[in-house]
Amino acid sequence: MGGMLSPSVMCADLLHLYDEIEMLDSLGVEFLHIDFMDNKFVPNITFDTNMVKSFKKPMRTIRRDIHIMAFEPQQFFDAMEISKGDMVSVHYEACEDAHKVLADIRSRGASPCLAISPDTPVEVVKDFFSEVDAFLLMTVYPGFAGQPLAPKSMERLKKLKELVVASGKDIKIEVDGNVSWDHCVEMRENGADIFVAGSSSVYGKKYPLDEAVRVFYSLVK
Repeated sequence: MGGMLSPSVMCADLLHLYDEIEMLDSLGVEFLHIDFMDNKFVPNITFDTNMVKSFKKPMRTIRRDIHIMAFEPQQFFDAMEISKGDMVSVHYEACEDAHKVLADIRSRGASPCLAISPDTPVEVVKDFFSEVDAFLLMTVYPGFAGQPLAPKSMERLKKLKELVVASGKDIKIEVDGNVSWDHCVEMRENGADIFVAGSSSVYGKKYPLDEAVRVFYSLVK
């Protein structure tokens, strides 16, 4: 299977969002990356829980890829209507008991994903192999788009892939942060499966969105 795409709605044209989601759906894009921030775990706010819920409406086959950058993330699950088909990422650094939070996501029929920030040792994932469908490796510091790649991101990605392979589990690796036209190829080579694409690639100015999606897939196939 080739690489999968999760365009970051934080970088989309919000005035034409419904049409863009329908376009992405028609192109066979697997996920729509939706960032939720509490202005505490990260110093920023994006969409509220009602907006996160509303993204369900125009979707047919595309799945919500909900990235919760917030302390005690489970407090938002009901309002977001977390359910079957969703992939939900919570941060290792933001959970008092990440095992319990991931189990809650699974109980709702969604796919649990553990996110780790650039300063968190990759080895922490070893405790979660039986509890997740994916790991989200932050390749920038969470909270803002347009940042440069965090130091040692490629080495961390390669190490994470080695750990996942050694576990024998079918766990996907998602990368989020400066997933640019140049970086995405190296990320794929080092083990990334799902790519959160934003202002440095599909939402940049180089191509119209539909063409950008096609070009991106050609690079991570």
